[in-house]
Amino acid sequence: MAAPERDAAERTASALLTVRDLAITHDGADAATPASVTFAVAPGEVVLLLGPSGSGKSTLTLALNGLIPHDLPAEVRGTVEVGGMAASDSSVAELSTRVAMVFQDPDAQLVTGTVLDEVAFGPENLRMPVAEVLARAEAALRRVGLWERRADNPDRLSGGGRQRLAIACALAMGSPLLVLDEPTANLDPAGVEEVYAALAEIVATGDRAVVLVEHNLDAAMDLVDRVVVLDQDGCIVADGPAGAVLRERAAELHALGVWLPVSALAALRLRAAGWRMHPLPLTPAELHAALEAEDAPADEVRSIAPTSEPSAPILRGSRDSPSVVRTGAHDGGRDAEPDRVGRPLIRVRGLTLARGRGRGRTDVLHGIDLDIARGSFTAIVGANGAGKTSLIQAIAGVIAPPRGAVTLDGIDVGRADVRTLAARIGFVFQNPEHQFVAHTVFDELAHGLRLRRLPTDEVRDRTERMLRRFGLEGKRDAHPFHLSGGQKRRLSVGTALITAQLASSPVLALDEPTFGQDRARADELLTLLDELRSAGATVLVVTHDMQLVTEHADRTIVLGGGRVLAAGATADVFGDRALIEAAGLRLPPLRRALAGVTRHPRFAGVARLADLPGSSR
Repeated sequence: MAAPERDAAERTASALLTVRDLAITHDGADAATPASVTFAVAPGEVVLLLGPSGSGKSTLTLALNGLIPHDLPAEVRGTVEVGGMAASDSSVAELSTRVAMVFQDPDAQLVTGTVLDEVAFGPENLRMPVAEVLARAEAALRRVGLWERRADNPDRLSGGGRQRLAIACALAMGSPLLVLDEPTANLDPAGVEEVYAALAEIVATGDRAVVLVEHNLDAAMDLVDRVVVLDQDGCIVADGPAGAVLRERAAELHALGVWLPVSALAALRLRAAGWRMHPLPLTPAELHAALEAEDAPADEVRSIAPTSEPSAPILRGSRDSPSVVRTGAHDGGRDAEPDRVGRPLIRVRGLTLARGRGRGRTDVLHGIDLDIARGSFTAIVGANGAGKTSLIQAIAGVIAPPRGAVTLDGIDVGRADVRTLAARIGFVFQNPEHQFVAHTVFDELAHGLRLRRLPTDEVRDRTERMLRRFGLEGKRDAHPFHLSGGQKRRLSVGTALITAQLASSPVLALDEPTFGQDRARADELLTLLDELRSAGATVLVVTHDMQLVTEHADRTIVLGGGRVLAAGATADVFGDRALIEAAGLRLPPLRRALAGVTRHPRFAGVARLADLPGSSR
């Protein structure tokens, strides 16, 4: 018996989870996704599920704890066994003692009035002794850094805070199998590190296992043992040790549209320019070491973009004294035309915002002063709870700011009606489901156009074009809630874009736009935003993806504690390591990999994949 076959047989014999020939067809769908999946997970393993959006990763995870088919109707062929229990014959409650689940959207699983009650809820329902319930809850909350907020209502947590709470709820169950669907998508870099440290402790005992759907491979690489890859049709195309699969089949996986570590993407570009890069680096440290060990190819003709001098001083505030931060400096060729960027489109003055009432009232923004330039691509970054979502929602009028505090192209956002704002700014929520109003994908896209009383033929033509642009033409008659996580995100962006395009100078505000997207669709979306920006749109993005910011944003605003810590050209902001770390963030993976390279010093100032030699793969 060959080694891979022997390993698979051993895993199956001692498996916590066994999936055989699994195919799932949702009600109303004409094809199964996943279509054919067989794998097993043994105690102590961490298995990463990779695949393009729509391949069935999230659907597969929902079958592991019985939600499909018991609570979400679907035709299921094949078998799922968890701890010896057949998922098809066991209730969700029974399976909860074997498998704990963390969903893409944490709001889908939070039900009580305090953080502590939320974590205690699961163990209480298993009728555990009170002392054990409280001990489990405290241990889980301490692991994710929420013990000090145990008395808070979960609604007062940031999106990342609610994600950590959902993870704590799963940890408190003590189930042998932990299933996590994009667990770090809403977390700041420090929170990501905390979560993966907690998961490492769990699997270190050797009697528990983790199944993980994750696009942040830079964070996951140190934890993952195996990779199972699904193709667009929901069939397994790779299953093996993480390092071997990602190194040996990186180009194939990249073409498939799945995420790879940033260092691997950089190495693929360098290979195209003649660099050897073997074995393929998967981490910043490996890429750094590879460059220090290799000679440059003799026939390399492309040069690295030189490190630019700071275009302007970074304007800073502090947690105690906010500063007036004005945009207008330029960042090389990525900035918009000077005459266009020089005129602020959005002005924020003295913006203070609170959530809650009475004793529960909490200030989340403190005296924010900002100018955001017309035609800029501006990223808003900061740790969880810094006020990023509150700021972008106030700018877009989703949360009404105080009158006079925010103006958009001369319009007082605090006084404007919804229709006036919607005609000028399109907003994409962190959780796509929060903005869906129609019963089909087509009608969701057409809704805003119909409200503006466009002719029927124009509504149909614009909607069909948007369906094709976002790869949703095959889902035109599906209910938005029946889409995959990535498809929901594309639809939410499409609904904002389709109406914003009607404005002469549209604004798009997006909260975590790449959440749930595969690599190909994320690239497509960001390329689209770049194109819209070049055509005159102003783009604001809240994100925890520091590499995304470096690649696409010409301006970056750093928030901390509800105040502006710094704002300026992106290259300058991320050139200040002390600032980034003080804000609870981390340098992007490519900057970490190339910092201090001595053998090829021209790489040391490179921050973007696009500035490396080699054609795009």
